[in-house]
Amino acid sequence: AAKKAGAALGFDPADMISLIAAGAPGLAQVRAVVAKPGETLALGDLRLHSPIPRPPRNIFAVGWNYLAHFNESETAQKAKQEYPAHPVFFSKASHSMNGPFDPIPFDPAVSTLIDWEGELAVVIGKGGRNIKEADAMGHVFGYSVINDTTARDVQAKKHGGQWFKGKSLDGHGPMGPWIVTADGLDPDKLHLQTRVNGVVKQDAKTTQMYFKIPRIIAELSAGLTLEPGDVIATGTPPGVGNARKPPEYLKPGDIMETEIEGIGIIRNTITQVA
Repeated sequence: AAKKAGAALGFDPADMISLIAAGAPGLAQVRAVVAKPGETLALGDLRLHSPIPRPPRNIFAVGWNYLAHFNESETAQKAKQEYPAHPVFFSKASHSMNGPFDPIPFDPAVSTLIDWEGELAVVIGKGGRNIKEADAMGHVFGYSVINDTTARDVQAKKHGGQWFKGKSLDGHGPMGPWIVTADGLDPDKLHLQTRVNGVVKQDAKTTQMYFKIPRIIAELSAGLTLEPGDVIATGTPPGVGNARKPPEYLKPGDIMETEIEGIGIIRNTITQVA
């Protein structure tokens, strides 16, 4: 489309990280191209990949960022833990990234306790280190939907409990269906819902996030450089399968949907590996 419009782009149009790193000038070029009449493709005829198919670094994530999710955690309650005074960070391997409508692998030899965690994803646009809370939103490129799909048995039990691996199985981080730029919505007032086979499992508002996005970015970037294209999963609300009585887990054939108002929906089928 850019070639047909006679546009010389300052970034690689096949590389989302390149566009993000180009900043406001890059976005302006994109908007100028799509504003011109030209060839279009029907969305239904396309296969959407994750907006950032292979992040150059691990996906950052925040644990226990909804008070009600902390309260439903049996582990936290048994240990009589107090709510954290600061955001709790962990990461998912970049290979856990998956497309918005792609299957999620289920390998019973590795895990049979696969759980859902619908979340709002923040995509960093402007890199930085020691970012001040007051300046943090200026570093955001946009927002997407992500599901921090988790192998609970690997996370908590196997080999003494492997938190990182339990969060990082291949394809266990579907994201999409696209990125809505930061000027396109207010991230503090969004409705988030996770459904399994059409049944609502998580239903919350991002206003319920305990640590807001500016605080998350400020604390994560303290002594740690954030780069354009970094993805931050901001935490999951209550309603995860592991906390239910009795516990519920995903099985082959289940359809997991994660939807956030103003962004869109991702829909993934749990598929047993051959």
